[in-house]
Amino acid sequence: MNNKKLNVDAVGNGFNYNKEICGILLELAEYEKNTNRNIFKYEAYKKAAAVLASHSKRVNSGAEASKLKGIGVKIAKKIDEYYETGKLEKLENIHKDGRSQAINVLANVSGIGPVKAQSLYDEGITTIDELRQNLDKLNHHQQIGLKYYEDFQKKIPREEIQQIEAIIRKHILKLDENIVITICGSYRRGKQESGDIDTLITHPSYSYNKKRKKNDKNGPSSLLHKIIDTLKECGLVTDTLSLGETKFMGACRLHPDSITRRLDIRLLPQDQYYCGVLYFTGSDMFNKAMRAHALEHGHTINEYCVRPIGALGTPGEAVPINSEEEIFEYIQFPYKKPEERNY
Repeated sequence: MNNKKLNVDAVGNGFNYNKEICGILLELAEYEKNTNRNIFKYEAYKKAAAVLASHSKRVNSGAEASKLKGIGVKIAKKIDEYYETGKLEKLENIHKDGRSQAINVLANVSGIGPVKAQSLYDEGITTIDELRQNLDKLNHHQQIGLKYYEDFQKKIPREEIQQIEAIIRKHILKLDENIVITICGSYRRGKQESGDIDTLITHPSYSYNKKRKKNDKNGPSSLLHKIIDTLKECGLVTDTLSLGETKFMGACRLHPDSITRRLDIRLLPQDQYYCGVLYFTGSDMFNKAMRAHALEHGHTINEYCVRPIGALGTPGEAVPINSEEEIFEYIQFPYKKPEERNY
């Protein structure tokens, strides 16, 4: 294997030979993001985890790992330390650090990011119970996130998402049978449990390249608001965390006595839909590996489009995409079914 190239077969088989090390690196990444707010280190750990996840075999030492692009000397030393001692001193210290643990707990509340979590900690708030005694310090989104904190922490069984999907389709398609709906995330990857319900929708009349007048009755904002109103009327949507022109974040439940679940609905332009479906299907590590492969083959890829890189290194115009499979074709990456993108 050329260590400067990603092994697409390893990416595609859905198996992570270095899952244990990847888990450690991802935990360190979250620490750097939430507690230290060091985005550089956060990205470094995430990148290293993605590289190891896409590797075709288990690495047995830091020296072996350091031969892979994206893994530097410091991360290699941590890999050696873990293999030699069975633990990582930095991670052990993080687990003992009350400040770090408190910030992580607070940051798990929907709407509370690292900056807000640290601000709350600095004001003496360290637990969820203490946070409930200080609702005046939270905005609407954060208050709803706190209200359903315990529910949002629980995994959603696949069967429940299937029932919710059926309700969404039934009522949205009554509005317009041409609306396209895809539930993404781990659900689309075939997992038996998911953290939330990430829904993408589009309509043939909604195009990024087609300019619309402000307050257009047939524009994206109007369509999304109609969809949310419909889902509220049928009793599925219970709360709104935020609602913009193209994105809804909220809560839903099957029945009044059911667990409340997180529901996100994004309205995407039809000409960006399949890039969005690919991105929001994940996994995160699969996406990173695919983006790296695209760069090696002269393209950039993100949640919006695929663009060729010109002779001067500047991305050109977005290429037309009419299916998820076409994205793989453009960047010369063998097509992988959603369930093959887990690691």
